[in-house]
Amino acid sequence: MSFTGARLSRRLHRIGALVTVLPVLVVVVTGIVLQLKKQSAWVQPPTARGVGGDPSVSFERILEAARSVPEAEIASWDDVDRLDVRPDKGVVKVRATNRWEVQVDTTTGAVVQSAYRRSDLIEQIHDGSWFFEGAKLWIFLPSGVILLGLWASGVYLWLLPHLARRRKRVKQAHGADA
Repeated sequence: MSFTGARLSRRLHRIGALVTVLPVLVVVVTGIVLQLKKQSAWVQPPTARGVGGDPSVSFERILEAARSVPEAEIASWDDVDRLDVRPDKGVVKVRATNRWEVQVDTTTGAVVQSAYRRSDLIEQIHDGSWFFEGAKLWIFLPSGVILLGLWASGVYLWLLPHLARRRKRVKQAHGADA
């Protein structure tokens, strides 16, 4: 690549950095928080342990236990986003549509823990889907592709002076031989 190529690469590198600064900042910051989600009860409530034994509680008992936590605002299955069954821990996590999590013992049906779960919200911000429907595909995906281009142009720009010095040494070595 000629000097013009290096100049173009620098210009594209600067423009790409400016275009992607906000989406990349969102991805990096939320990614750091998500890396620590198991260590922070503020992000994701720790999984409690149930009594143990074979799961024997019915779905109706799970719903009844989840209803007993007012903050979860669960009146019916329509208010439940998902169930996360952990047989090894003896609990089922009931995630309400308002992001509240109720952990129910799979043997006794008792509530063993309830807390607000922020990790799903942080994941939605991380992948861009929280902002609006098309943000994931039309902002965050192109930002990732541009970031890959920034990496490649950065490697090229870093290598350029090293390659130039090498060429100069080789040229000098051949000139001394003549």
